Amino acid sequence: MSATLKVTHAVPIVMDFHRGPFEVVVDGKRVGSVERRETFEAPVEPGRHTLQVRTGRFSSQTEAFDAAEAETIGFQCHGGRIWPILLASLVVPSLALKLNHE
Repeated sequence: MSATLKVTHAVPIVMDFHRGPFEVVVDGKRVGSVERRETFEAPVEPGRHTLQVRTGRFSSQTEAFDAAEAETIGFQCHGGRIWPILLASLVVPSLALKLNHE
């Protein structure tokens, strides 16, 4: 039996400059995408995995997570919320998107 990875594309109250869908990348492989205000679910094998979301040249940091059999692992993702981070992401694209473990 597998676990379920759930990624929700949250949209902050303030402006979100990343309007398109986010690619969902598990263990370095694209497994799908998540649209704004939508949730993406995918089965994952039990064990240790990594998760990243990307859009164009921008990405989140890679987050590690452990999945147990029949468990649901949830994350929320969104674009940068404050202008200094948005500005810094022009130089360091991995600061543009944020993943939060639920």
